[in-house]
Amino acid sequence: MGVFKLPTTLCEDYMRLIRKYWWGASNGRSKVQWCSWEEMIMPKGIGGMGFRDLKLFNQALMARQAWRLIYYPDSLCARLLKAKYYRQGKLTDTAFPSNATPTWKAIEYGLELLKKGAIWQVANGNQSGYGEIIGFLGNIA
Repeated sequence: MGVFKLPTTLCEDYMRLIRKYWWGASNGRSKVQWCSWEEMIMPKGIGGMGFRDLKLFNQALMARQAWRLIYYPDSLCARLLKAKYYRQGKLTDTAFPSNATPTWKAIEYGLELLKKGAIWQVANGNQSGYGEIIGFLGNIA
């Protein structure tokens, strides 16, 4: 889940299995549904059971990979990906090719979430004009 974007149908199938385990029939009798699925996926700290929406969790894990590429640009992985996919610019300004590898497409998927939660600083004119990512709202799993 932390390397590839899982198909939406696979995430839905896994969540369906979880719901079936908790709410499905046992010995021919339906189980009691003590709370809704929305309550089950809420964090434990606010009264939920702490289950995860697997599609969102997958995207959060991919956002973490994109975050690592931004904050550790000298790592071997970041240098290899930069040499292949975004030689001239920054990861946040990259146009993703349609024929990219599944791993690179997964990073693009995570970067969408990362951009939504980023705080942008106004550039002083010495940079590309887009500003820099200076912090994040909330935690990325």
